[in-house]
Amino acid sequence: MAVEIHLSDPAADPKTCVDSRDKLDRHLTSPKVRPGYLEKSVQIVDTPLSAIHAGRRTPKPVRIPEHYLAMPAEEIDRAIARAKESLGDQVVILGHHYQRDEVIKHADIRGDSFKLSQLAASRPDSEFIVFCGVHFMAETADILSAPNQKVLLPNLEAGCSMADMADIDSVEECWEVLEDVCGEGTIPITYMNSAADLKAFCGRHGGIVCTSSNAQNILNWAFERGKRVLFFPDEHLGRNTGTKMDIPVEEMATWDPRFPDRNDSDALTRAKIILWKGYCSVHARFNIEQIRDIRARDPAVNILVHPECRKEIVDASDYDGSTEYIVKLVTEAPPGSKWAIGTEINLVNRLAQENPDKTVFCLNPIVCPCSTMYRIHPAYVLWTLESLLSGDVINRISVPDDDAKHAIVALKRMLAHA
Repeated sequence: MAVEIHLSDPAADPKTCVDSRDKLDRHLTSPKVRPGYLEKSVQIVDTPLSAIHAGRRTPKPVRIPEHYLAMPAEEIDRAIARAKESLGDQVVILGHHYQRDEVIKHADIRGDSFKLSQLAASRPDSEFIVFCGVHFMAETADILSAPNQKVLLPNLEAGCSMADMADIDSVEECWEVLEDVCGEGTIPITYMNSAADLKAFCGRHGGIVCTSSNAQNILNWAFERGKRVLFFPDEHLGRNTGTKMDIPVEEMATWDPRFPDRNDSDALTRAKIILWKGYCSVHARFNIEQIRDIRARDPAVNILVHPECRKEIVDASDYDGSTEYIVKLVTEAPPGSKWAIGTEINLVNRLAQENPDKTVFCLNPIVCPCSTMYRIHPAYVLWTLESLLSGDVINRISVPDDDAKHAIVALKRMLAHA
């Protein structure tokens, strides 16, 4: 029977969250494990992810061989090292900041999603890009990479709950309503954390892609070209960015894709920013009480959060910024400084380990990793590499040509104007 462990549910019980992570670790390393919620996940060979999402064809399921899941951690590490040595420059392994240490130690490059995609594209000699992240990151890497490069996602179940909150059908339905209610002048902006077909949608409709570090510049770009912005899929990044630009909350409307008929037409007409009702489940776990408690215990602690947090959290913090900003700020901070950080726990723990001269801890004392990122286990990395050694290309992410053609337009606009 499949084991269901939803680590990043914002409503999850704290004890359950901690117990679930222990349970997950035991489940992944047990020699008796049967592929479950995270392991039995259907693996697809060379199937475009957008085709899977849209249900346009039924992929052939390929399960990870069970002997990989039964291997001790030390044996997996040694086998990955041997495979990397054998493959040499043919392969580059990318590790996102939110990855667990057991995976990140095998990465050739680590960073945020867009930085990793750019760096991979700058290494055309590497025929294979093994992306230890989630599906939208691998899609972006495929779009930006050279024609001879192939992008592999070790576990195709490594998705993103926020990205999945906006699908192409729902966005197109919203677009039709906005054209009817508001007329012309809407510029679509999709956050990097979105599927390739949504980036393509923006490319087709005069829109653009943004990251958490350049969102304000991108919004300025959009307002130079239109009357309003449709911002998806993260309402909190959009709202926090609009607030920094002194856009009143009265000029920010929310579009709820679950109930398209209930959205307020008058609010949509007045709005400068129309925010898609989506969020990151990890960043949704941070709250004002956590900040108040830390400030009461030690006023010298700096509160640093990601702008995917809710507005009240960002407003109450000392600093907010992208993953790369968080890493840079803490790394360059003076010795002895103290930091409570509101973002994914693997990154926070790594910053604490790499900055022993500072006090670094998570804003939330009861922490959960990103459950979808957690689906990339070292066993899957080894399976991917050893398959290459045997001549099999598994779990390739291939964005359809038409989507890639239009998505690159939106990405290039961002690069030119960010």
